[in-house]
Amino acid sequence: MIIFPNAKINIGLHVIERRPDGYHNLETVFYPIKVLDALEIIEDNEFSFQSSGIPIPGKIEDNLCIKGYEMLKRDFDLLPVKIHLHKHIPIGAGLGGGSADAAFFIKLLNQFFKLNLSDEQMISYSRKLGADCAFFIKNKPVYAFDKGDEFEAINLNLSAYKIVLVMPPTHVSTAEAYMGVKPRKAEVSLLELIQYPIGEWKKYIKNDFEESIFKNHPVIRGVKASLYEAGALYASMSGSGAAVFGIFEKEPDLSTLHKENQIFYV
Repeated sequence: MIIFPNAKINIGLHVIERRPDGYHNLETVFYPIKVLDALEIIEDNEFSFQSSGIPIPGKIEDNLCIKGYEMLKRDFDLLPVKIHLHKHIPIGAGLGGGSADAAFFIKLLNQFFKLNLSDEQMISYSRKLGADCAFFIKNKPVYAFDKGDEFEAINLNLSAYKIVLVMPPTHVSTAEAYMGVKPRKAEVSLLELIQYPIGEWKKYIKNDFEESIFKNHPVIRGVKASLYEAGALYASMSGSGAAVFGIFEKEPDLSTLHKENQIFYV
């Protein structure tokens, strides 16, 4: 059985305050996009995990898919499976690829083993794996708050526009992103700002991580500037970076972008 985890972009991101548990309270808008990984499981005599595509850093036992399997196995009698993850969503991009893999893997196990878990039960499991994992269970546009794992549904449909995602040849760690940001309460909530016409988002909707990351990674700032020069209605770094997206009324000419950048039309 195979499933295709998708990425997300953040439209705006306000880091509001540091929490006693070490996380941060924030507000953002999650919007799913069609940049996809592929995740397959088959029954096997013993449990195994392998990956292809983009190399995944870190220890294999720390992969969220493996942690998800072990978590569900504590509550259900799961047989051994062979997992194959083909990684296509850029890593260290602020696109939630690892979180998507984890959440979609829970959905895949639910189907494969006929566990009959509800969306709310799968959301509860996903929250244990990471702050934004839970979003990918329902996988619909939301206003996210608290740690990024509490949601309010919003009416946002960008299907009439062209979204272009650019991944520059650099990497931004989550730790680096948070080191450079000063938490503060937003004057106007994103829940209100997202209702503005897209042509006005540029003036009002900000990503708090951009200021420090653009200083340390001018190539990312350059990508955002290039998207606006190409006619974007709105452009922003996604999450903690390094990917930058632009929303256009028609497909843009991005021939001026450096060839080392990966470009996704979604």
